[in-house]
Amino acid sequence: EVELVESGGGLVQPGGSLTLSCAASGFLFRGAPMTWARQAPGKGLEWISSIMNDGTRIIYADSVRGRFTISRDNAKNTLYLQLNGLKSEDAATYYCVRGYRNTVGIQSKGTPVTVSS
Repeated sequence: EVELVESGGGLVQPGGSLTLSCAASGFLFRGAPMTWARQAPGKGLEWISSIMNDGTRIIYADSVRGRFTISRDNAKNTLYLQLNGLKSEDAATYYCVRGYRNTVGIQSKGTPVTVSS
């Protein structure tokens, strides 16, 4: 059974940083492109970043480029998202999902990020 469990969210002040993790199981993680997406309250799902299975072809949405960094550790079956320079508009629940530029089929609970002073 495919399972993705996000963690690392929390309350942070504007300008602060967080590192999100996504622990994967039930599939061949090292063979899967992965994506981070987010959903703010009352808004639709937004694609954030994707990475190929070998760590290449990293891409970001314009809204986060230069502030967020996606990475992965295939030995640990874990996907990461480093969030720097957080803004109020970054407040959302963050999800990881298999696929490249994919936001379909999210079934995990996500991890909430709150940005507030």
